[in-house]
Amino acid sequence: MAKTHTGKRGAARTAGGKKGVAVKPVKVKFTVDCQKPVDDNILEAKGLERFLQRHIKVNGKCNNLGDRVQVTREKAKVFVTAELPFSKRYIKYLTKKYLKKQMLRDFMRVVSSRDTVYELRYFQLPQDDDENAGA
Repeated sequence: MAKTHTGKRGAARTAGGKKGVAVKPVKVKFTVDCQKPVDDNILEAKGLERFLQRHIKVNGKCNNLGDRVQVTREKAKVFVTAELPFSKRYIKYLTKKYLKKQMLRDFMRVVSSRDTVYELRYFQLPQDDDENAGA
């Protein structure tokens, strides 16, 4: 039996190059947890949701989500559900871009806490003990 692989256009092809049965798309759900900055009134999850809806590219075009990608929000969590090949790294890139636009990139970072979850955390600054050392 010939091996199948996906061609450039997404149609499954056999090793001979002929079109075969299309591969069923996998549904993935990514989460961006904004709980800490939302509790501190630094960030609104609604703004991140709108930013992701406008900037996620589908077929090379922004604002082209259609039925295959959904961006939803529940309280301080933003969910991105995709029925097409979608990169978790792309969500991190767009979240960092949003933080940069909001001028929060110097104070916050995007950390992967689980397999499909990103979390916004504050940078841990080392505490200076100069005051105690000088006394």
